[in-house]
Amino acid sequence: MENDGDRGVVWRRDAVRIQTRAGRDATEQWLDIAAPAMALPRDTVLDGELVIWRAGRVDFGAVRSRSSARGRRLAGLMQQWPATFAAFDCLMLGARDLRGRPYTERRAALLDVLEPLGPPLQPVPATDDVDVARVWYETLTAQSVEGIVAKRADGPYRANRSWKKIRHNESMDVAVVGYVGPPGRPRRLALRLPDGRCVLSRPVSAVVSAEVAEHIAGSGPGVASAWADDGEPYVTTGPGLVAEVASGTTRHSTVTVMRLR
Repeated sequence: MENDGDRGVVWRRDAVRIQTRAGRDATEQWLDIAAPAMALPRDTVLDGELVIWRAGRVDFGAVRSRSSARGRRLAGLMQQWPATFAAFDCLMLGARDLRGRPYTERRAALLDVLEPLGPPLQPVPATDDVDVARVWYETLTAQSVEGIVAKRADGPYRANRSWKKIRHNESMDVAVVGYVGPPGRPRRLALRLPDGRCVLSRPVSAVVSAEVAEHIAGSGPGVASAWADDGEPYVTTGPGLVAEVASGTTRHSTVTVMRLR
């Protein structure tokens, strides 16, 4: 099952570190996950989703607000809407590297290590029954569950998405190559699509804009002489920024950005 949250890896060593998919340290934003994760065995690493539930639904907007908050605002959000870590894989347990082991073995290790702890650290539901998976897929959209993930029972862990996602709304990851608007508040993004086209997105959310502005501040303002395929100008930005976009929109001249990766 796939929740609409932020991908995160929980590292329990001498302390706990929470790392985003992009490799950024996000421990400060998810202290309500880091604190209970100290109960994990030392040298344990879990992969999963950072999720916030509001009124019985997964709220991705609340997740993004948490990710960009600091100081008093962050403390207030933690108190108002506590987070859950929906773990879907166990990569290391007590210094034993499990990445090369079959998924069934990693799943058993995940259940064993989380069973004594309980929420907010909990395993995602899993089944090998196709009919049960179909029911989940068809009924859990009311809770904002994006879809389901199919993994080979005998497959090793691979960080490059070797599993299959079956979503109600399909998406794809594309490179962000620039932006339109002031560097402190970009309005639209220039995106390099898999077919080689460079297009400008629809106006992005305030959360995405703030995250891009942070990237721009770290990578420099770029060059203001780039042009999208439709002739519109944009300012380039440094490499390493990836956006998840609604795949159905990539047939058009403007693309909908769902979030940054």
